[in-house]
Amino acid sequence: MPLSRYPAGYHCDPTLPRPFLSFASQKRFIGLYHMGIYADPQLLSWFRGDYPKHVKTKLDMGKSCIRFQRVERIPYALIAELVRKVSVDAWIAQYEAGRRR
Repeated sequence: MPLSRYPAGYHCDPTLPRPFLSFASQKRFIGLYHMGIYADPQLLSWFRGDYPKHVKTKLDMGKSCIRFQRVERIPYALIAELVRKVSVDAWIAQYEAGRRR
């Protein structure tokens, strides 16, 4: 999330943009990091339920990291739906509510 949209930045370092979604190429997998899944149990439940409809392999997931062993197995349509489910405004509200706790 660019600083122009959320000037307060990341709480660990306000000069950095607040992360929301990122990809990382690791040695043995491609990681998709989606902070909304980490913060919203309903979104996580939806994702876990829909994942088997798109991919035949078992879901390999951490708290916010979804790991894909092969690029051919990335369910792009499911990821697109996941991204559409959380608006920028909703993510900011959820992030700020969590920070107040």
